[in-house]
Formats: sequence, C-alpha cells, structure tokens
Amino acid sequence: MSRFLGREEELKLLLDLQKKRSASFVVIKGRRRIGKSRLVEELSKHFTHFYTFMGLPPDHKMTSKQQLDEFSRQIARQFKTAPARYDDWGDAFWAVGERIASGRVLLCFDEISWMGSEDPTFLGKIKNLWDLQLSKNPQLLFVICGSASAWIEEHILASTGFVGRISYTLTLQELPLATCNKFWPKGISAYEKLKLLSVTGGVPKYLEEIYPHASAEENIKRLCFMPGGFLVEEFDRIFAGVFLRSSTFYKQILEVLGTGTHTQAEILQALNHDSKMGRLPEYLWELELAGFIAKDHAWDFKSGRDKRL
Repeated sequence: MSRFLGREEELKLLLDLQKKRSASFVVIKGRRRIGKSRLVEELSKHFTHFYTFMGLPPDHKMTSKQQLDEFSRQIARQFKTAPARYDDWGDAFWAVGERIASGRVLLCFDEISWMGSEDPTFLGKIKNLWDLQLSKNPQLLFVICGSASAWIEEHILASTGFVGRISYTLTLQELPLATCNKFWPKGISAYEKLKLLSVTGGVPKYLEEIYPHASAEENIKRLCFMPGGFLVEEFDRIFAGVFLRSSTFYKQILEVLGTGTHTQAEILQALNHDSKMGRLPEYLWELELAGFIAKDHAWDFKSGRDKRL
C-alpha cells in the first residue's frame, strides 16, 4: 500500500464520527485518482471489520444484471461464504446487512454511480438498507464514494429519500502544495517541483508515479509522451467514467473552451448542435463539478446581471 500523505484533516473528521452514539452515513466524492479509496483504506485501520464493494466500470453494453452479479460475487469474497445468486438488489443488500448487524464495522460502496445507474430502484433499496439494517448498528460507518459528482449531487444529495440520513459529505480536492512537497526527498529544487506540478497538479496518484530523483523533463517525457506512459491515455480512460451518458458532447464543449473563456451564448453558437442546446447549462454544471472547467463571473453593473450567462 502506498504511503498516506495529506488528508489528515479529512481523516480526523471521519474518525470523529465514532464519537456519536449512532451509525453514520457518509458521502465521499471527487474526481478519479484523487484518493477517495485510499482515504477509506486508511480509515479502515480504526475499525474491527472492513468490507468494500465496487461497481464495474461503465460500458455501453453494461446492464444492471451484470452489476448485480458482480456484487453477488463480491459478497462471497468479502464474507468468505459460498457463492449465492441474487436476482434483486434488495435481496443482495439484505444479505450484506444481516452480516454486519453488530460490531465496529466500516462498509464502503465504491463508485456507487457505476453500480446503480442502470436500475431506477437501486437508490431506493440503498435507503431501505440504511433504514432497516445499517442504522441499527451504532458502531457502523457506511461510506459511499463516487467520481461522478453530478450523479451523486442529483440522485443522492438532492434526493428527498436521503434527507436527514447523511451525516457528512466530503469533497476531496487536489492536495495542497505543502503536502505535494512531501512526495520529493530533500534537495530537489522548487523549480523542478513546479514544472512537474504544472502537469500533475496535486493529484495523489499522479504524484506517486514520479521518479523523485529524475529531472522534471525526464518524468514528463516518461509519463506523458512515451508509449504506455501513465498519462498518455489518462484523459480517455477517466473521462467516460465521470459522465455516465455519452461523453462526446462534453468533449465538444471542452474543445470550445480550450480556445479561451466564452459565454453560454458563444458556446451555443460555436457548437451549433440544436438537439442538446436546451441542456447546455446542465452539461456545463456537470463539467464544473468534475473539475474540468470553472465558472467566471463578470457583472454588468447597469443591468445587475452576469455577463457570462
């Protein structure tokens, strides 16, 4: 397991939930490679039992049945039981819930949007799992993680079904500079670090791929330009997983914004894509939540309105 650097404040916030006399339901969101799963692994050291389940990566042929079958296989592995077949998410969740009815338990559903996006009843059954079983164990911490931030915002955080149930929502951002500095040994110049950070940002997984004693140019060449380099195809690998519908239109928006800042009206004009025009604000919101773009406000003092809308 890699070294755990940074996230001390986030870890403390999660550990403090154990001071309660009731179960806790936590949502952790953030872009891929940002360290959600690693944070949960570090958290698990403070629990007697740790069980984690992960959805299969999205694919246009993926079905809810395939996700449920994989979840069923993970139940057998996690609890070391004979494989069982579940034909409904409710039955599978019940099988998990009855095995963790007591004790200091950390339960994690990772990449929750992958797991349940194809079944309209999935989230309702998550709610029932919490209400009928998980919440009954006062020493239990239930964590759901996801990189599709817009899906989590829309289907969980903004859902009336989960109102009053979520104890804490944690959004992981890139690591601060002081923490990034710990990925290098002493003696590496600030300029070398700056060059690498301009490519990797404060994304923990990318920083872990650095050869600390190699030059910035050597690292960047290896990571970004040599065949098989970690970042050569990284954009294509993670982009579709962040947006559960076709990612083509999102890429078109990014291509427009790659030429400079634009108002929504200017984006509409450049795209000339009538079938999706009415949903442009929704696409922009999702791109913003995923960290690909940022909104810039420029006020018109005469009208009192945002010029960029």
